[in-house]
Formats: sequence, C-alpha cells, structure tokens
Amino acid sequence: MIEVVASIARGPVFLAGEVLECLITFTNPMSHLSTSASSEMLAWASAQIHCQFHASESRVALPAQGNKQDVQAESDTVLIPSRGERGQCMLDTPPKILFCDLRLDPGESKTYSYSEVVPTDGPPSFRGQSVKYVYKVTIGCQRVNSPIKLLRVPFRVLVLHGMPEPPFPQDEEVAPSNPFLEEEEGGRKDTRTLERALDMLMITTSRRVPHLFNITNTRGKVAKFCIFKTVYRLGEDIIGTFTFSEGDIPCLQYSVSLQSEEEVHEQYQRRPGQAVSVTGHGRHLESCLHTASSHFSLPVPLNVTPGFSTDIVALRWRLHFEFVTAREPVEPPTVLQNQSEVTVWMGAENVDVDTFSWNLPIKVLPTNPALASYVSQFTGTNSINI
Repeated sequence: MIEVVASIARGPVFLAGEVLECLITFTNPMSHLSTSASSEMLAWASAQIHCQFHASESRVALPAQGNKQDVQAESDTVLIPSRGERGQCMLDTPPKILFCDLRLDPGESKTYSYSEVVPTDGPPSFRGQSVKYVYKVTIGCQRVNSPIKLLRVPFRVLVLHGMPEPPFPQDEEVAPSNPFLEEEEGGRKDTRTLERALDMLMITTSRRVPHLFNITNTRGKVAKFCIFKTVYRLGEDIIGTFTFSEGDIPCLQYSVSLQSEEEVHEQYQRRPGQAVSVTGHGRHLESCLHTASSHFSLPVPLNVTPGFSTDIVALRWRLHFEFVTAREPVEPPTVLQNQSEVTVWMGAENVDVDTFSWNLPIKVLPTNPALASYVSQFTGTNSINI
C-alpha cells in the first residue's frame, strides 16, 4: 500500500492568473522492521487543474449532447480528471508528469511539487441555485496492470478582470537575471503579480465620491440617502446614511438587504420569462419615526462570489431597500422645557401606511486570497491509499 497526500501551499484560495503550488507526498507506511514489509511500485503519476460545471435541470436547458461516445473514456486505464463526477469538465490544464517508475522501500517517502498558473479564461468558483463551478487539482496514479486512482483537492478561484496576463509581462521575462537566484526571482515575479492585482483592487475600491439620492413615493419626499461608493471588495462594510429631516412624508421603518441576483441567459432558460434567483446575504432593519437621521452598515461576506458573467449565467449584486411610510402626519411628542419628570409618549395604535421598495445596483470584487482563505470551506489537503 502507498499513501498519497496532496497539500496546496499558501491556502485554498487563489486569484485567476496566480501560480498554484501543490506538494504531493508518496509514502510506503510499512515499517522496515515488519516481516511482511516489501518495496512498493508506482508506474507513474501526474497532476492537473480542472473546472467542473454542473447545471440545475429544472432551471437550465443546455444544448443536447451528441450520442458519440469516447471509447477511451470508458477505460479505467485512461486518465480522465473528471471521471465519476457530476456535470461536465469545462476547463482543464495539460497534465504534468510527476514521475515514472517510482520505487518506495518500507518507511520511505518522496515529495513532488506541482505548479500551474490558474487559468484566467474560466469562471470563478460558484455554487448557485442554477449552476455550479468547482475547481480541483487532480492527481492521477497508476500501478502496473491496475486501474488509475484519482486524488482530488478542491480549491477556490476568484476572478479579477483586467489582471495582467500570466505568467508575467514580456519586458520582465526578457530582463537579465541572475541564474543563481532563479527560484528566488520566480517567487518574486509571482509575488509581484499578486501585488499588482491587489493594488488594482485597492485603487478601484478606494475611490469615494458621495452619491446622493432623493427617496420619494407618490405622496412626496421621504428622505435623502447618501452612499460614498458603489464598488466593494469581499469583506468590506457597506455604509449608508439617511436624512429624514429633509423629508415631507413620515417614515416609520426601513430595511436594507444585501442581495445577489443569479440570472440564466434567455437562450438557456428552462421556461420562458424565468424569474431571477435572488439570495440575501445580510439585512439591516430599523424603526425611524421622528428620527432626524440614521445609518446602516452591512458587511460583504468573504465566502460569497463576486459579480461575473458567462455564456450561461450572470451574477449581479444590489442593495434592496424597503420603506414603510405614514399616509398622514404623525404628531411628535411634546416635552416642556421646564419639565423635570420623565415623559412617556404613546404612539398611535393604528396608522395607515404605504410600502415601497427600491434597488441600488452595486459591484462586488474579489479580495486578498489569503484573507478569503480564513473562511474557506476547503482545507487544501486530501489523501488516498493506493
């Protein structure tokens, strides 16, 4: 028996265009003192990245697949990285051979390093109501005259549009370098790629310009709303303020929800006019009668998917506002200036109200992968016995 352990270095979250490194260790767990101990052999092992796509049959109508069958795919001695998984493999990198003819004596182990640029032409990791995109590192191993065994390590991919193409700009590739510092320089280039992406994120999400909106209904002005930006990174707080003192209509209550909209493009919808899937990710509710001003703060969760669009589905983000207003003026409590005792104000038992809602589109972008790794559902490690 050979134990295979794969571990993704630096954590299970990456930006598309980054270099992913995975360490794969092969161990013969038998003790050399055991009387039944013997050497173990593996014919070969390879590793590659693939993205698995799965669509909900009740919401997505995919084009019919042809009846043509791949004879090789039916054989368990042919490497198919997505073998046994639901859906279809929509993206994969060329497999890289780790070794051929590996011999492990009892108690011996060997570690191999696999590195690959995370493709930039694929979608981000996403688990929605209509579609799912899941990325995995797949390690294939085979003994002589035996079926191929697959070890998969799932990881998360964040896509930042406009990121420099991998691996590095051409002027850096042709620049003279010290051959004795090749590995160090490679690490620096990878770091610079990530730093450029993070700088781009910071510049885009740090621009603050007040956006003012007059909140009105059919009866008049309710409030003035101010938000300083509409582009946010994962993990940021969305902060907005209301000024009710400038309104003519009393507002009894308001709520703000952070929502994502998952829309299947028309040509792939299972039913004509299919509704958009809306998912809530946080809500702020507040009573505001006789309140001059108020504010809210909604965090963007680190584990959600930033907005994106593919040929099949689009994901957008918005703030959803709901207001409850009074149809008639509500008299505020009166407090005398020389009154020393506490006054209790009893609100009206019945108030005729109107309700209305409003949606404000916003953009949600990725964040530092190291920060997103703290809340990732993936461990970045997996193992198998062969």
